[in-house]
Amino acid sequence: MTYCLLLLSVVAVTAAVPVPRLLTRAKWPEREPVVALWVWQCLVATVLLCCLTALALGAAAVFGTVRAQLFAPAPPAVTAAYDLSHASPWTTVLTVLLACGAAWTTAMLARELVEARRRRAGARAHLRDRAPDLPAGLPEGRGPLLVLEEEYPDAWWMPGSPPQLIVTTGALQRLTDHQLDAVLTHERGHARARHDWLLHLSAALAAGFPRVPLFAHFCEQTHRLVELSADDTASRRCGHLTTALALIELNQHRGVLSCSSSHRLLGERVDRLLEPPPRLDRRHRALTTAAAAVVPLVPLLITFAPGLTALP
Repeated sequence: MTYCLLLLSVVAVTAAVPVPRLLTRAKWPEREPVVALWVWQCLVATVLLCCLTALALGAAAVFGTVRAQLFAPAPPAVTAAYDLSHASPWTTVLTVLLACGAAWTTAMLARELVEARRRRAGARAHLRDRAPDLPAGLPEGRGPLLVLEEEYPDAWWMPGSPPQLIVTTGALQRLTDHQLDAVLTHERGHARARHDWLLHLSAALAAGFPRVPLFAHFCEQTHRLVELSADDTASRRCGHLTTALALIELNQHRGVLSCSSSHRLLGERVDRLLEPPPRLDRRHRALTTAAAAVVPLVPLLITFAPGLTALP
C-alpha cells in the first residue's frame, strides 16, 4: 500500500507541476484547440483520480470500518496484498490532508455553481428590464435569438435549457449578413460544446487551489481555447476572413487591435484567423487524443495493481 501511495503522489505531482508548464509553451494547442482542451481535461482528471484513489486507500488503512466496507466483496488474498493492517503516521497525515482537499474542492465547486446561477439570474433580470415584454420563463417564449436595442455592436450567449443567443441592433446594423452568420455560429459553437461547464470547473479549481500550476493554467487556457475553438467553428462555416472581419467590427469600440493585456486575446484571435496556422494531420490528432485518454487510467492501474496480482 505504501508503494501505491508513493506512486500516486509522483503521478499527481508530475501531472500538476511540470507537464502543464510544458503544455503552455507548446505551439500545437493554437492549431488544435479542441484537442488541447481534451488534453487539459485529461490532466485534471489524472490529478483528481490520484487524489481520490489515494484518499480511499489511506482511509482504508487508517479506519477499520472503511477497510471493511471497501474490501468487503474482495477475497482475503486481495486484502492481504494491500497490507492495510499497519498505517504509518505519514499515511494518516496524508489521508487527513486529502480529505480536507476533497472537502475544499467540493465546497469550491458548489460555490461556483451557486455563483453561476446567481449571475445567470441577474443577467435574465437585466434582460427583462431591457425587454419588459419578455415572459417570465425567458427564453422559452421568444425562440433561440433575442434582439436588444443597443447602439454598440455585441452578441453573446446565455447558458440555459435551451441556450439563449442575444444580439444587439448595433451589431445588426454594422455587420453584413455573412459576418452576422459567423458571429452567431461562433456563439452556437459555445452552446453546443457546453463550454460553460468547462469554464465553471476551471474557475472553481483555480479559485480553490491558486498555487497549483495545473489548475491555474487550466483556467487561463480554458478561457483562451474555448474562444479559439468557437472561432474555428465559425470559420469552417463562413470562412476565416469573414470571421476575422466580424470579430473586428464587433469589438472595434473595445480596442480590439490595442496592445492592452485585456484585449490581447482578441488581437491573437484576429491574427490567427487572418493567418491560419497549419493544422495537425488526422493521424497525429488521433494519436494525441488517444494518448491523453490513456493518462487518467494510470492512477487506476496503480491502485488496482496489488489486487489484480493477488487474484488466482
